[in-house]
Amino acid sequence: MGQKSLPLKGMTRKAIFEEFNTLKSQDADWRKGQMFGLIYEAGQDVEDLVKAAQSEFTITNGLNPMAFPSIVKMENQIVSMVISLSGGDDAVAGSVTTGGTESIFMAMKAARDWGRATRPEIEQPEMIIPVTAHPAWNKAAHYLGLKVVTAPVGEDFRADVSVMKEVITDNTIILGGTAVTYPHGVVDPIDELGALAKMHHLWLHVDACLGGLILPFVKRAGYDIPAYGFDVPGVSSVSADIHKYAYTPKGISIVMYRDVSLRQYQFFAYTDWPGGVYATPALSGGRSGGLIAAAWAVFHYLGESGFIRLARQAKEAADKLMAGINSIPELYILGNPEATVFAMGSNQINVFELGAQMNDRGWHIETQHLPPSLHMTVSPVHIEKADGFLTDLSDVVPKIPPVDADALSEQAALYAMIGTLPDRKMAREMVLQYFNDLYSLK
Repeated sequence: MGQKSLPLKGMTRKAIFEEFNTLKSQDADWRKGQMFGLIYEAGQDVEDLVKAAQSEFTITNGLNPMAFPSIVKMENQIVSMVISLSGGDDAVAGSVTTGGTESIFMAMKAARDWGRATRPEIEQPEMIIPVTAHPAWNKAAHYLGLKVVTAPVGEDFRADVSVMKEVITDNTIILGGTAVTYPHGVVDPIDELGALAKMHHLWLHVDACLGGLILPFVKRAGYDIPAYGFDVPGVSSVSADIHKYAYTPKGISIVMYRDVSLRQYQFFAYTDWPGGVYATPALSGGRSGGLIAAAWAVFHYLGESGFIRLARQAKEAADKLMAGINSIPELYILGNPEATVFAMGSNQINVFELGAQMNDRGWHIETQHLPPSLHMTVSPVHIEKADGFLTDLSDVVPKIPPVDADALSEQAALYAMIGTLPDRKMAREMVLQYFNDLYSLK
């Protein structure tokens, strides 16, 4: 592990940055434009802008809006702009959070407390979500005392509303849908879910953390995108990540509600503390204004025309990649993705090993299972990388015969083993032990 205590003497700035370079030497090199996930790239000009904007407000603290009204003003403007992109009007309210997980968590907290107020007879509230819903839903349920009912999806990998309808009980208070799903890049049938939510008086949350800042602009670029936001009757809340397709540093998202009365269930206030009144709109207390300033700067720098231009580039790159992948006999695209996220699978070769060998060529692709596939999130910069990726892919695929897990790379073997374990509890215990070992201080 190396150093475990503070150095006796402080390091020079030069020495610190030399150490940074040493630490970064083992990181994935996202600057080559060969990473399909984790990083969302819009170009050097946007990167330089967010760094400068963030530095202007890094030391400020959003905990006290009276001390830093500039942060509140920027927050409200950001929320308003995302609401307008999400089909909302002036009645819709929202809050800035630190990420998609917190946005979903706050929506579930608000929904739970709404359920307590409107249906107090329920002792064990339930949520129904498709199996493709992000694990942040399960995390929120774990902390908030909600029961999760997962429903299988259809052959198109979209939520099967008929199945979700069948598992509604007297304890159900929440329905969930996604736009777009992380594993397969598809939009759940939100209009059908909205009608179901209205019929049974349920809270419908739409997780648009991945799609909320790309779908509106892909649609404005001329592509057919189904409705998913507040323009769908029955939708109670929507989450959308700024740090994805709004190209800001990680740590900023938005959660929105159909009206202010629903958002109020999200807030926390404690008035009996000797230190004064303590109230926060979301989970975080103290928080830097730097990320808010960075987001505000990007929105105003790009404007609608800039976002449409970038969305078109990302969509064209994604379409080119999907067409090239589908032209390779051993591979296929899962489902029919609407935007810039998709997964490829194979019935002939082991895709885990394919991912490992593409990684050896510098292409970072996320590995998935259930079913085995490789996930790709496409950024605007990939329009210049698509040909090179497809050339390498076409070269690698013929070299990968059907193999068993014993012949796989370490990472590929891990996913293959976890994905095929029939005992999911055992799989979970393996992952938890892996994390314990990864963050060990020994």
